[in-house]
This record gives sequence, C-alpha cells and structure tokens, in this order.
Amino acid sequence: MASTIPSQQISTSTILLAAGSTIAAGALAYAVYFDHRRRTDASFRKSLKKQQKQISKAQEAEAKQAERGQKDKIRRVVEEANDEGFPRDPEETEGYFMQEVARGEGMCQDGSDPVDAALCFYKALKVYPQPRELISIYDKTVPKVRSSSLSPPAVIGPLLL
Repeated sequence: MASTIPSQQISTSTILLAAGSTIAAGALAYAVYFDHRRRTDASFRKSLKKQQKQISKAQEAEAKQAERGQKDKIRRVVEEANDEGFPRDPEETEGYFMQEVARGEGMCQDGSDPVDAALCFYKALKVYPQPRELISIYDKTVPKVRSSSLSPPAVIGPLLL
C-alpha cells in the first residue's frame, strides 16, 4: 500500500530555483541602489568620473607604449638586417630578392607578424636595382594592414630616405 503522507524532502530543483531567484533579486537590488546613488550623490559621481579618467589615461599610456615598442622593434630588426649584409653577386642577389619577396608575401597571406613581413620586403628592396619602382609595385600588390601595425610600404619608405 502506498503511503498517503506527503514527503518531507525538498527537491533539488526547488533549492536551485530558490538560490537563483535570491541571487537575481540581490543583483537587481544592487543595480537599483547603484543607480540611485549615482543619480543623487555628487561625490559618488565625481569619484566615478575620476576613475573613468584614470582608466582612459592608463589605456592611452598603454597604447603609446605599444606604439613605441613597435617602432623600437622595427628599428632593431632593420639594424639586424643591415648588420647581416646583403649579397653582391648578381645571381645571388636575384635569388635572394625572389626568396625574400616570396617569404614576405607568404607572411602577408597567413597573417604573421606584419613587422616580419615588412622586413622581408625591406631586404628584397635593399637588393633591388630601382627601389622607388619596387615601392610603387609593393603599394599596388601588397595588402594594406588596417591595425595599429604599419603596412610594408609605410615601414620601408621612411627607411630609404
């Protein structure tokens, strides 16, 4: 015979539902409190604005530091490439040129570091007999980089001067 007395145990789903409801109600209460305080307390608004300014200054400083790091990296790799030297023999020069252009194009296609790709184009440019003509070819054929990184012509152009 089945017992007609109701069970005294609380189901797991009821406990989870109660806990979730309590957490949601607490979050909603905090949001209402925060909004009320933001609207009515002038010193709280000032502290929020001050925090926002500090965050934006920190982000700006970080962006400038990253840009400086990028420029330093470009200078360093160009100096290393110049220290390595370039071939002088016409046959070696042609092979070197083709190898570096192929590496640079490959790096552009696979999304590698744009500075390394630009370095390959720079090395090819250093051994090419008419550098200005090659820069115009690069400008037409090499895809532009739209991030904070520099495109190969933008990196190489100032180095020629």
